[in-house]
Formats: sequence, structure tokens, C-alpha cells
Amino acid sequence: MKDRHWQRWWWKLAGLAAVFSFGCPVIGQAPKIAVTTFTYKQVDDLEIKLDVHRAADDHIRPVTVWIHGGALINGGREGIGKAGRDLLKAGYCVVSIDYRLAPESDMPEIYSDLEDAFRWIRKHGREKFNGDVSKIAVLGGSAGGHLTLSAGFRVDPKPDVLVPFWGYGDLIGPWLSEPSPHPRHQSRVLTDAEMNALENGPPVANARDRKGDGGAYYQTCRARGIWPVKVSGGLDPKKEPDKFFPFMASKNVTPDYPPTLLIHGTDDTDVPHEQSEIMAKEFEKHGVSYRLISLKNGEHGLGGADPKEIEAAFAAVLPFIAKYVPPPEIPE
Repeated sequence: MKDRHWQRWWWKLAGLAAVFSFGCPVIGQAPKIAVTTFTYKQVDDLEIKLDVHRAADDHIRPVTVWIHGGALINGGREGIGKAGRDLLKAGYCVVSIDYRLAPESDMPEIYSDLEDAFRWIRKHGREKFNGDVSKIAVLGGSAGGHLTLSAGFRVDPKPDVLVPFWGYGDLIGPWLSEPSPHPRHQSRVLTDAEMNALENGPPVANARDRKGDGGAYYQTCRARGIWPVKVSGGLDPKKEPDKFFPFMASKNVTPDYPPTLLIHGTDDTDVPHEQSEIMAKEFEKHGVSYRLISLKNGEHGLGGADPKEIEAAFAAVLPFIAKYVPPPEIPE
């Protein structure tokens, strides 16, 4: 039975290759996509939302969750990246979530939103958007990759498979808790007064709703080595590192952690490649199924790597996800 099962999926994946070919023409007409916005949580007057992207039909489709990046400070649910767009072509739903952002909110609030988003999806996905929530895949880049890894131990029930792009499981290492030497973190540095103004602003769950300059705020945090302090509400990573551990995937891998595909550039100056190496070592230690794809010369977001290697890395995403969250069986 097992051999016949995988033979069936081999032919299914071969057929999907045409519609999930990164950087290649799509054969046939892509389905019309509908995007629907839902409020999954409300905190006082702040509505925290998610967007459901799916084919505009009534078929039940498996669910993938996209988590945006932005250093836990910036970004929003509007973009789903090339991976998300190609998952749509392969027949999946893609649910892109907002979450409260630092520094107006701190770590416990951010991670509670992560957990509540998955609770809402599990509870309402079938009714609200014809999603098959029996199995869920999670993807995200940078801070979204961090939260993707966090979903592997904070979300209950656990997702079935994770794909963090240039993500991280550590929040207290020197790369974050000491001043960054990289020019990318030096171009816009705020004054203390400007930092305080943003920190004391109203909570936001999408950077487009913020009046201050979140990008400059992040650069200032990295230039000064104070990012962990600012996203945690004042915790010192050197004096009280254990208080960060409940939010760090690198400290919470267990044998039942979800299978994970890590994709990371070796020359990343924003999130070091070492972060994916750390997670790979933890997966090895605990017997977790994983794959690490390292792209030589790749910066943050893989720029600078060989385009063919980038294409191959992204082409590995669907087969990895489909092994644990199969694509839909929809009649012609």
C-alpha cells in the first residue's frame, strides 16, 4: 500500500510541475483568484485581520498559511510572495495573516496573535472559505520565517509542515544583541525622541497603519544592538536570556516538531545563514525530518545567488509541502 501511495503522488507531482514552475511559463489558464478579508481577533479597537487567497470556486482546498516578514516591526498581510502565488496555482488556499507589531506591542502579544490566527483558521476555515484544515502548511520569510518556526512549537495542534525562508530561531545572539557592522543597518538612524514617539504610538497590526518610520526604527535597533530589548518590551537578552526562550524555536525543538524545509543564502547580512544551521543541528539532535538548502553568495532574500540555484530552491517547495499536505483532488 505504501509503495502504491507514493507512486500515485509521484504522478500527481509530475502533473503539477507545469503549474508550479518557478520562473517558467505556466501551462494552461491560471484559475481566477478571490481574496477575502476576515477579522480573526479584536483587541480593544484594533481589528487584526487575515486575507484568504483561493480559487474562486466552491471546491474544498488544502490550507497554507503565509506569515509576512519585517523584523516583527514592519510589513503586512497584503503580499504573499512568489511561493504563495505558485501555491495558488497548484490548488491550495493561501491565508496571509497580520499580527500586532513591535515596538507598540511586545513579544507575548505578537505570539498570542500567531496562536489565535491558527485557532481561528482551524475553527472557521471550512465554514468561511471552504478550506480543508485537517492539515496545514506554514511558510514565511525573515521574521515571517521566524514565526513559521515558532508555529512549530507554539501552535496547537501543530502545523504539518514548515517552510521558513531565511528565518531564525534565536532572539538573543550577538547578531541581534550587539551593534551591527553592516551598512544596510546604518543608513537611517533615529534620535531617541523619534524612537520614543514611535514606541508610544497606538498599537498597529499592519505597518501601513503606522505614522512613524518603522524601517528607520529597525535600522536604529540593529545599529545599536537593541532589537531584542525593543521587541520584548524592555527585557535584557544578556542579563535575562531565559525570558526569551519561550519565543525561540532553537530552544523548543522536540521529536514531534513538524518537518521543515529551510532556505537561506550563505552571505545574508540581515539574518545570518548560521541561524538556519542552528535549526538544522536541533533537527538532527531530535530526529526531526528536515532539509536545508543553502544558496552560495545569497544575501537576504537570496539576491546575489545563482538564478538557477534560486529557481531550484523554490522548485523544491511544492514537493516538500505536498508530501505532508497533499494538493487537492479536483475533478476536471
